[in-house]
Formats: sequence, C-alpha cells, structure tokens
Amino acid sequence: MGYFPVCVQCGTRSNPCRCKVVGPTLGFVAFAVAAVVEWPIGAVVYVFKHMKGRRIMAHPATVVYPKVNRAIPI
Repeated sequence: MGYFPVCVQCGTRSNPCRCKVVGPTLGFVAFAVAAVVEWPIGAVVYVFKHMKGRRIMAHPATVVYPKVNRAIPI
C-alpha cells in the first residue's frame, strides 16, 4: 500500500472553512517536480554565475509553490 503525503494549511482566509488541503498538496508536488529539474541546472550555473545559480535554485520555493498554492483556494 502506497503513502501519499497530504499538506494542510489552516488559518487562511481564501475559503469559508479557513483550511486548505488541495492547493498546498499540489503546490508541493509542483515544487518537487520543478526542483528535480531546476536544482541540477542551478548548481551548474552557480559555478560560473553565483547569483543567477541561486535564483534558479530558489525558483521552485519562491515562485512555483506559492503560485500553485494561491491558485487553488481549497
């Protein structure tokens, strides 16, 4: 039997019950997929351009996860 992690975020004002399950969970999945692609690329770029490499490696956490999380209000 497989295990699927579920992320819960309570205290938000984006829906009447003030808890989100779908948005944070899909946000985490999108974060993980983006990180698998972007972190190795960012590590290679970091060798030559430190700030650009850091921005690439931070992209999943600073852009991908928040956008997916905010896009789904439940």
